[in-house]
Amino acid sequence: MATAEVPVTVQPETVPVQAPVEAPPVADDATSLPAEKTPVPEVKKAKSLDRDVALADIEKDKKLSFIKAWEETEKSKAENKAQKQLSAITAWENTRKADIEAKLKQIEEKYDKKKAEYAEKMKNKAGLIHKQAEEKRAMVAAKKSEDDLKAEELAAKHRATGTVPKKLIACFGG
Repeated sequence: MATAEVPVTVQPETVPVQAPVEAPPVADDATSLPAEKTPVPEVKKAKSLDRDVALADIEKDKKLSFIKAWEETEKSKAENKAQKQLSAITAWENTRKADIEAKLKQIEEKYDKKKAEYAEKMKNKAGLIHKQAEEKRAMVAAKKSEDDLKAEELAAKHRATGTVPKKLIACFGG
């Protein structure tokens, strides 16, 4: 593929006009050598070179300044991006922790409720056992009263008849 070259226009730099340097007066002596041309053009060339070097230095400093500003901007962008990501991670972490803590609290409440229910059941069972024990005690007491009454009746009968109970004789070995 052929690439079309785009013509680049270069603006000529404006050069400040300097006053011409006057040559020192020459003596009118016949013995003096013919007047030589003063090195004015060389001075202008040297000044022009110095000026070009100074302009090049200024342009270089300008480029370095732009590069430094760009670098600082890029670093700032990277720092802001990192801070944004870190804050997003922190928010994510806090959300997850809150969810876990809420679930833990729900589980604790659930187990506390079950614990209370089981405690109530155990208290009910203990009450039922106590009631059954009281009933059994009452039955034993009733049976004892009945046996005592029966023994008294038999004793009264034996006294009235004057007989000795047979079971008692077996107990004494007689």
